Amino acid sequence: MAELIVALDVQTRAEAEAKVKLLGDSVGFYKIGLELFTAEGPDVVKAVKDFGKKVFLDLKFHDIPRTVERAVLSGGKLGVDLMTIHSVGGKAMIKAAADAAATFGATGPKILAVTVLTSLDQSDLADVGIAGRTPADQVLAMAQFATANGAHGLVCSPKEVGTLSRLLPAGTLFITPGVRPAGAAVGDQKRVATPSDAVRDGATHLVVGRPILAAEDPVAAAHAIRVEMDAVK
Repeated sequence: MAELIVALDVQTRAEAEAKVKLLGDSVGFYKIGLELFTAEGPDVVKAVKDFGKKVFLDLKFHDIPRTVERAVLSGGKLGVDLMTIHSVGGKAMIKAAADAAATFGATGPKILAVTVLTSLDQSDLADVGIAGRTPADQVLAMAQFATANGAHGLVCSPKEVGTLSRLLPAGTLFITPGVRPAGAAVGDQKRVATPSDAVRDGATHLVVGRPILAAEDPVAAAHAIRVEMDAVK
């Protein structure tokens, strides 16, 4: 069954704790990204873990292998469940991250490779020198490269997850941001899908932020998305 991850895209630990308390038992998994981690550091991870929740630490490591290895070790000691790296960091960096995660055993963090950010489209790829490839082409190439070198899963648009789930090895994790309930504002995401579409196509984890946190009733919003996810056969 796919898991729902709520993105704690807030600026302070106090705000994060308030959101976790508000959502209570309706959500068991939270994403901590650059904005919150830069403001509050490891303490905010510990705070969310103290609520008994799982943590997806989305810092998208991209550095020399030894630095990434040590960063993963630090995250593992915090009890982080999922961590991200950039697939363009290269073979040695991906392997270093996976090997570091493996030192924690089966309960250690899973390494997720970022392929193409969901805010990018084909014109954006051309801007950075990747001409002649669609986002889907680039996602597939980088996804195959990352999983072949030890990544446990991918962060990918729900528009690509169907293809990836068919072509990548069984057991690969597919974490999909850019999920929006029907009728919700798209915001800065360019490649989006509904929760049911994403799960039907093979997503194992859905990351949802504003449609829940900015809702008039966040608990009801989270529940509605969970119901839509669970209804997929």
